[in-house]
Amino acid sequence: MAQPNKAPSSTPVSVIGSHFMVPHQLDIIVDRISSGILLITDINHKIIFKVKPCDSFIHERRVLLDVDDQPIVTMRDKSVTVHHGWYVFRGDSRSKSDMIFTTKKRHMIQLLKSDVNVFLANKTCSKNVCDFKVKGSWSKRNCTIYMGDTSTTIAQMSKLQSSDNIVKFVNDKFKVSISPNVDIAFVIIIIAIVEAMENSDTNNKSAVQVLGGVSKVVAPILLA
Repeated sequence: MAQPNKAPSSTPVSVIGSHFMVPHQLDIIVDRISSGILLITDINHKIIFKVKPCDSFIHERRVLLDVDDQPIVTMRDKSVTVHHGWYVFRGDSRSKSDMIFTTKKRHMIQLLKSDVNVFLANKTCSKNVCDFKVKGSWSKRNCTIYMGDTSTTIAQMSKLQSSDNIVKFVNDKFKVSISPNVDIAFVIIIIAIVEAMENSDTNNKSAVQVLGGVSKVVAPILLA
């Protein structure tokens, strides 16, 4: 069956705040710099947001900061979940009353995909129906954010091209095109969570490979 064409959203999307919306399409650049910080700029390199990791012993955490380094939201992973879910809270809160939305992977095992469902905290429809979704491949930088379970897009990731006012392509830097009247902060938060999920999966795979290599070395010694 042919897939429906991706149609940009014509409906205003405000999740974090209407003051983060602009009436035209906005292209932004996301750059992963030192210490795992995500730096978000416009195409003229003006800083819009930062996403800073602040992991604890128990949880992975990210904080979305404005240009004055003031916290807008706090993101925290769910400690025990097979779908690798995250919570998003207003400011630096961790209170359930300040929770804005949650995310989880669409499937427990996603080898080549980066599919994530987003559920608003104040949703009134079935809890099993997502309010937004992410589909695509993080490694290929072609993830798309959709309205609910539809083909209507609110943001699209893509690799940087030479025409994008960038000297050369860097793996840790990519572009996001955000539809008009869509909450920019909301889009950045979703991207930051997907990035954290993908990095966590990569680190877990590396740890398993290391442990596997150690066992191959240690086992013959113990059996000798």
